[in-house]
Amino acid sequence: MSDAEQNLSRSAKSFLRDYSDLLAYRINFRLSQEIFELSKQFPKEEMYALTDQFRRASRSIGANIAEAWGKRRYENIL
Repeated sequence: MSDAEQNLSRSAKSFLRDYSDLLAYRINFRLSQEIFELSKQFPKEEMYALTDQFRRASRSIGANIAEAWGKRRYENIL
């Protein structure tokens, strides 16, 4: 496990304030950036087909995590 992954893992064990503190979200954010940079090297013919699909799919993971966090409901325990 790399140092960055260990740091992410340690920070995930602390208190979570919002979805951006989740390990899955942080890893996805980093991978989305890598996918974007790599997709710049795709052929120009694929700009509006394969490239766009890769970019939208990578962004949707983070969006789904954020949406699920927002829908969380906590019951009041008295």
